Amino acid sequence: MLELLRIRHLALIDDMELEFAGRMNVLTGETGAGKSFILKALNFLTGEKMRADLVRAGEEKAQVEAIFLIDDEEYIIRRELVAATGRSRLYINDKLSSQETIRALKPKMLVHTSQHGQQQLLQPAFQEKLLNGFIQRPELLEKRNTILKKLRDIAAQQVELRERARSLEDKRDFLEFQQKEIAKVAPQAGEEDDLEARKQETREQGLVQEAVDHTLALFYTDSGALDDVISRLENSLDSVCRYIPEYRPDVERILEFRHTLGEVETRLRNQPIARPSEDSIEEIEARLYELSQLKRKLNRSIDAIVNMQEEIEENLSFLDTCKLDLILLEKQEDESRVILQEVLQKINKLREKKGAELCRAIEVELKTLGFSEHVHVEFDFTPTEIYSECFEHKARLIWVPNPGQAPQPLDKIASGGELSRFLLAVVGLMNKDETPTLIFDEVDAGIGGITLNYVADALTMLAERQQMLLITHWPQLAARAEKHFLVRKDVRSSATFTSCDALSETGIREEYERMAGGGQQGEVLARQLLGTG
Repeated sequence: MLELLRIRHLALIDDMELEFAGRMNVLTGETGAGKSFILKALNFLTGEKMRADLVRAGEEKAQVEAIFLIDDEEYIIRRELVAATGRSRLYINDKLSSQETIRALKPKMLVHTSQHGQQQLLQPAFQEKLLNGFIQRPELLEKRNTILKKLRDIAAQQVELRERARSLEDKRDFLEFQQKEIAKVAPQAGEEDDLEARKQETREQGLVQEAVDHTLALFYTDSGALDDVISRLENSLDSVCRYIPEYRPDVERILEFRHTLGEVETRLRNQPIARPSEDSIEEIEARLYELSQLKRKLNRSIDAIVNMQEEIEENLSFLDTCKLDLILLEKQEDESRVILQEVLQKINKLREKKGAELCRAIEVELKTLGFSEHVHVEFDFTPTEIYSECFEHKARLIWVPNPGQAPQPLDKIASGGELSRFLLAVVGLMNKDETPTLIFDEVDAGIGGITLNYVADALTMLAERQQMLLITHWPQLAARAEKHFLVRKDVRSSATFTSCDALSETGIREEYERMAGGGQQGEVLARQLLGTG
């Protein structure tokens, strides 16, 4: 139930707060006053889009807020529309929420019927939804949807397998050629980089060995080992020192140098040098050339060729196993098709049985709304193949409003007034097990006279069951309300405002008079409706 609605800074509405009664609430006012816009604000609150330019001029944002009582639990719902960006924010019980959440909650909050609802009533999809709801076997419908989805998934897999197999079969020879070329070389991922590193390492090892060998060779001269030559120099200079003592320090330095040279020679001979690669430079170069030829032939890098090899093997393996996969899918398809046929058979029988019951119920409702005692409604069932060899009986409402006419679809013979009453009958039947707030936007369009009283009685009975918001131009309908709101448009300080106020008894009488055309005629009808004349 909708307990309270507040609208701020939206279009011509500055600040409007409405507190609703538990049964029938009517909104009346001149055409263009803004009655339907109040309902648009409710639709915006429950998930519909609204343009940013509808934020009242000069304001940063518009806000719609309401209090709903759903299953004995109170929900405070607020939605804001920002003028600058056109973006909106939704809050449920002061917590930021999502559009999906409010849309899921909406069926328990509001059922909005209007002249658009009349057009919806003419759609076969809506008529089928109406019948499915009356069957009250959601598990059967869910099973149908699940199996149908499975079958369509299987069909999609079959198409994909066949298309892929057809494409690969045309390329099989080329794939096998590529596979052989790759197998000849047998490349490994990262092999090129590894070979280049090994080639560089081998080259560096050779240069190190060459430098060491060259240096060691210098320790020997044509006159003998360098150590022997220096030793002879030491002995000779030592002889000189017998006569010239000041050369004694030089003898010691020569001795020290000879020892240093000996240590250097020993270290060079014992210098650890990394073992050269087992492969020679020539072998490495030959392998690199082989890889480069494969790269040129296939126009890909070595790593890409390795991946390509795996892909080719996978594709060729797929071609070998595809037929078996298709056989398994066909078996699954046959099994699921049998189950779907059984489910559809049950659904079709239920639709025919429950469809007849629903039509009788609609006829009863229509008769209370002023239709002929002979009004007849039925479902026309058309077998429709929803999957190969699986037929579902699609339902379409047809009716005979008067004796002597052939049954026809609603859109062929139903006037606007007849559709309004038909919609009212259907809405009453659809919501017997739920209690959302019913919103009727000019559902009385195209009717009058005695029929108007029938509609008023039906609306009154419906309002006893659940809360109702009714927009009407008929005082006869407004008189059935528990609470009456008047929507008016005023100009104040060169600005236009839409307001909505709950009427007192005096205001109600004046509104009845206006709705009835004013003058003495309006006064008489107002007194009759108020029971004072």
